[in-house]
Amino acid sequence: MKYVGESLQRVDSYKKVTGSATFVSDVKLARMLYAQVKRSPYPHAKILNIDISEAVKLPGVKCVITGEDYKKRGGLYLEDRNFLAVGTAKYCGEAVAAVAAETLDIAEAAVELIKVDYEELPAVTNAIDGMKPDAPLIHPDLGSYKVIPIFFPQPGTNISHHYKLRKGDVDSAFSTADFVTEHSFFIPHIQHVPIEPHAAIALYESDGRMTVWASCQSPYAVRQALSASFDIPLNKIRVISQAVGGGFGSKAGTTLEGIVIPLAKRCQGRPVKLVYTREDEFENAYVRQGLHATIKTGIRKDGKIVALKNRFIWDGGAYTEYGVNIVKAAGYASPGPYDVDNIWTDSYCVYTNHPVGGPYRGFGMCEIHFAIEQNIDIVAKETSISEVEIRRINGLRKGGITGQGEKMIVSGYHDCLETVLKEIEYDKPCVNTSPVKLRGKGIAACWKAPSMPTDVASSAIIRMNEDGTFFLMVSAMDIGQGSDTVLTQIAAEVLDVPPENITIRTGDTDHTPYEWQTVASRTTYCAGNAVKLAAEDLKSKVIELAQIKMCAYKRELEFQNGFVVNKMHPENRVPIQTFALGLTLPDGSGVGGPAIGVGTFVVPNNMNADKYTGMGEHPVAFWTIGFNGAEVEVDTETGLIKVLKMVSCFDPGKVINPLTYQGQVEGAMVQAMGTVLWEELKLKDGHILNKNFVDYKIATAYDIPELIVKVAENAELTGPYGARGIGEPVMVPGAPAIANAVANAIGCRFTRMPITPDDVLNALKGKNKK
Repeated sequence: MKYVGESLQRVDSYKKVTGSATFVSDVKLARMLYAQVKRSPYPHAKILNIDISEAVKLPGVKCVITGEDYKKRGGLYLEDRNFLAVGTAKYCGEAVAAVAAETLDIAEAAVELIKVDYEELPAVTNAIDGMKPDAPLIHPDLGSYKVIPIFFPQPGTNISHHYKLRKGDVDSAFSTADFVTEHSFFIPHIQHVPIEPHAAIALYESDGRMTVWASCQSPYAVRQALSASFDIPLNKIRVISQAVGGGFGSKAGTTLEGIVIPLAKRCQGRPVKLVYTREDEFENAYVRQGLHATIKTGIRKDGKIVALKNRFIWDGGAYTEYGVNIVKAAGYASPGPYDVDNIWTDSYCVYTNHPVGGPYRGFGMCEIHFAIEQNIDIVAKETSISEVEIRRINGLRKGGITGQGEKMIVSGYHDCLETVLKEIEYDKPCVNTSPVKLRGKGIAACWKAPSMPTDVASSAIIRMNEDGTFFLMVSAMDIGQGSDTVLTQIAAEVLDVPPENITIRTGDTDHTPYEWQTVASRTTYCAGNAVKLAAEDLKSKVIELAQIKMCAYKRELEFQNGFVVNKMHPENRVPIQTFALGLTLPDGSGVGGPAIGVGTFVVPNNMNADKYTGMGEHPVAFWTIGFNGAEVEVDTETGLIKVLKMVSCFDPGKVINPLTYQGQVEGAMVQAMGTVLWEELKLKDGHILNKNFVDYKIATAYDIPELIVKVAENAELTGPYGARGIGEPVMVPGAPAIANAVANAIGCRFTRMPITPDDVLNALKGKNKK
């Protein structure tokens, strides 16, 4: 192949590095108004009265709204959310009123003039407590909410979804197992902290059209949600997604768009802009859900795992319209990449009075694998089997059966395992540089499937210009992962033209074709297939015309370096631009018309699993499998953990762009390192204590260890050129690999992240006492 598999420069690189890329916060429109929001100081409170009278009188204020003005709920999977609180405020920081004014200063002053009377209510601040029968109900009307029928809320409780996976006979398997162990883990909330905060602008015009500029990953999903929430026909609402400065899942749904739209409707002809501060981002954008995980394992003496029983309790926060799908994804991935005959999993999504939980890179996989992969090491130690051998015995092979009962057509598990063991030199003991600085190594596996409905679609349009260049139009958004470049390479490969001859346009629901969402590590696979089909469609149409002009059969013609070439007689060639507007015949008549290719893609034979057992013939599009290895050094005097080296090996099917792939993987390993060593959204009684970068620590360039990136390519049969998604999976095993390395270094196991210096010192004290 000429372009697929090559490390081409990113197509957006010049704009990004020169600062000329336009983000929503850069957009300035005539007669702009600026929005600010009044927020609840309580995690759970009844709203008794909202007095906006003084705010309305302030010169320069154009509009003030409250939740009582717009009571209709919305949501992607479960319609449980109001953009402004109605009746009760359900988390600290929830919007209760909003202002549009001539300047930002006036809007901020107006917000201070809004007076709200509250009656504080008992708050649910622990998901386990929230499941109890006597827990305060956060959504008493849950039974009346509209929900997609693959999710199962439990009215009269705080459980918004209960996912079940049932395979084999777990009780019988446990009774015959030689060893039975049970371990629990806790993963706290964290924030996505994209470099660009959320921003949105809405403009409502006299003809009833609403235009929304949003920093969002999924313009069509945002359009659908806003249309439903505000009763705007789809042909009257346009969503434009500008350059997106990182998302990691936080920009997948709707947040502040639902605040600027009602303001804009009351300020016809005046665009209304709202940009989150960093503190807003911490509190009011999606957070990664917290998780309480318990894993019971039955194992034979020969190392074969015969039974698993998992209980996952997710802290979904105040609204779980997106979070329910994370809980489902975690449920069906709960065995990890292991061939186990008997599985029982309960995965619960629980309302709490915490910030709203939503998608985060990995979509639940980082959280459950922190438990799964540490559990594998713990079980190995408890049964005197090496942590490597237990993985070799139980890892999914080609022909193995997943937890949902699907046969694995391809699996790179063992290829990735052996590569990581070699690169991390796992068989060589660590050499300590000091008596108080102890080193250790750890490994961890993972798997992930795209968590998406079985019938979601992607589409692409490509058109040829009169000079033989092309415009490629998609709505898959490049949020930093490099999808614009990869999709361009796929089109270039089909058309056999240089990638620089193709300009990609994305993210405008009036002008770019439908894309379900830019989530789930599905863009290369789904949008890539649509682009490939669109390019093939255009190519077929051109060759249809070329056979007339070149007096040859279609089977004899091909695209080659910007020409249509006769394969039998290569000297017989015609520039492709000859057919850009169709073909003119000798008599002056025309045929064909402009060269436009259209591609649409839906995952073939992807079917719903059984709703009671989770079992299915082909319930997910594909599984991406891989490993991380880590070497760490732990200072036993200070408790500080330094990651010295990380290794990644994944099976991406086919790497479209090795340079982009390496960047994705290196970033993922560093991001995973941040979550396991530093990151935690500290919550006390429903209040966030560290909503800034002074108190919320993330990994920096200073912390980056030696990074090694390897691949084990086993082609995905339905992927474009054999590719499958990797953007999220490559982050998943980093945290447990580091945790396992720390345990290897100092002999202390940490079942909660992050692993702080204080945790290390306390664990060492406890170990010494023993």
